[in-house]
Amino acid sequence: MKIAFANPGDVNAGVVVVTAGEGRKLSPSAKALDKKTGGAITRAIKASRFKGNVQQSLTIMVPGGTKLDRILVVGLGKAKDIDPKVAQNAGGQIYVSLSNVGSSSVTVCVDAIDGSNMKPSDAAAEIAFGAKLRSYRFDKYRTKDKPDSKPSLKTLKLQCANSAKARIAYARSEKIADGVFMTRDLVSEPPNLLYPDTLAKRAKELTKLGVKVEILSEAHMKRLGMGALLGVGQGSVRESRMVVMQWNGAAKKDQPIAFVGKGVTFDTGGISIKPSAGMEDMKWDMGGAGVVIGLMKALAGRKAKANVVGVVGLVENMPGGNAQRPGDIVTSMSGQTIEVLNTDAEGRLVLADALHYTNDRFKPKFMVNLATLTGAIIIALGNEHAGLFSNNDRLSERLTQCGLDVDEKIWRFPLNDAYDKTLDCDAADMKNISGGRGAGSITAAQFLQRFVGKTPWAHLDIAGVTWAGKASAVVPKGGTAFGVRLLDQLVAGYYEKK
Repeated sequence: MKIAFANPGDVNAGVVVVTAGEGRKLSPSAKALDKKTGGAITRAIKASRFKGNVQQSLTIMVPGGTKLDRILVVGLGKAKDIDPKVAQNAGGQIYVSLSNVGSSSVTVCVDAIDGSNMKPSDAAAEIAFGAKLRSYRFDKYRTKDKPDSKPSLKTLKLQCANSAKARIAYARSEKIADGVFMTRDLVSEPPNLLYPDTLAKRAKELTKLGVKVEILSEAHMKRLGMGALLGVGQGSVRESRMVVMQWNGAAKKDQPIAFVGKGVTFDTGGISIKPSAGMEDMKWDMGGAGVVIGLMKALAGRKAKANVVGVVGLVENMPGGNAQRPGDIVTSMSGQTIEVLNTDAEGRLVLADALHYTNDRFKPKFMVNLATLTGAIIIALGNEHAGLFSNNDRLSERLTQCGLDVDEKIWRFPLNDAYDKTLDCDAADMKNISGGRGAGSITAAQFLQRFVGKTPWAHLDIAGVTWAGKASAVVPKGGTAFGVRLLDQLVAGYYEKK
């Protein structure tokens, strides 16, 4: 879908979108169009339950006095509450309402709203961003779709004062959307086509944007002593990989920030095999790695003024003849030994080596890792929040605020010595599960904390938010890319050179 911007002007054909506020208060463009149509908008509103609230819309078909095909009135709610999230959600709503009605072009009239702090150009850019995010489709393997089942909308034009400013603001958001779409693509790919080597090659594509990308082979990782990560992948015929991505957008002397992702391209559970029901979902157990790769694309695409490192550990966890067994002891790159009591607690083993490698090589200001790590986080938080675990209050506060800003919400859980002691082990330095039923997400985070040293660190458990069973305002059903916008906001708000 093409996004275009223009200064205000008459719309004489096709589909036009106008807005209304709480209490059925029409925007200036809506008032003008109502007059032009002989009061068609006012009559339609009076005959409906439309109040102008957020998430409400009203369609007027073939309005008299014009050659328009239809008018869509979108509610924005209270003027004082209109912010980027409201505007983005309105954009998503516009796309869903009009993407498949048969029209190829839609014009959205964006006005100054009394009582709102958002300028029309800013609102237009955010509406466009929301529509773009909601327009994502993963249909590359659908060969028999009929033309009528595909979106007809090809161009979304937004009219507003100072459209040039809106165009510039959207250009930045479009690069973030590119990163989001890449993550959604990766998470949606089938595991027979996306495995450690092919995922590493997809990350390698970022070199076109100026990202330095290194791919570590199994032999390289073995020389580095990554026994924890390699143990997970040893049952698969697919070789494991680690990908190191560097975006250098600030001065060479500036200390980098780092993001680390779990990339289990398919997780059977290994010898501790999972139940067959729902196992197909484990294609997106590489969701954390997908977010890191998409984030690097977004940052490089918009030329972020920061030095950023992205590291992803890529493995396939299979129950082959050489698979890791419950009871095995492995030695991590840090030198710490781990007794593997459950081979389905594999993501933490991958991250143990990835985190230590990142910390040891790059000595970052902080590290944030993302992983679809535990089912326990879904029991605790459902699909509404990701779990946050951290050794640093300031980093946690910043992440939480950024999550609220972009509507990717996170909730912090405790870490302490009592939880940590449940990982103590008679046979090795630690075991990879506590052995009890309680606090599964917390003990997993405690395990990771043993590999970060004193570096400020946060772990985001995104198991419940990586895949959406139903669509929401700007996220279609399927891969969500939860974390790309959150972490881009973190970089932009706190760590870029101004």
